[in-house]
Amino acid sequence: MGHTIADKKKLLARVRRIKGQVEAIERALEGEAGCEPVMHLIAAARGAMAGLMAEVVEDHVRTHLVDAEIYPKALNSDAIEQLLDVVRSYLK
Repeated sequence: MGHTIADKKKLLARVRRIKGQVEAIERALEGEAGCEPVMHLIAAARGAMAGLMAEVVEDHVRTHLVDAEIYPKALNSDAIEQLLDVVRSYLK
């Protein structure tokens, strides 16, 4: 079973929160809100999307690329954490 299927409920909850954030942007624009509040809403939605991507990428790496049972010569745990730290930093 793929990690996105196993974590489906949690991932969908995050997507629904992002959807709510995007709808808040739409309401702010329709209500002619000022630039600053709109930019804050956009930044929050962008951060939420990046967080979702980071979670899916991390699970992908751990599940498909460095699973020690499937790939006994895969990266060691320190290398995995270093790689994921870079990915998380990039996606922030």
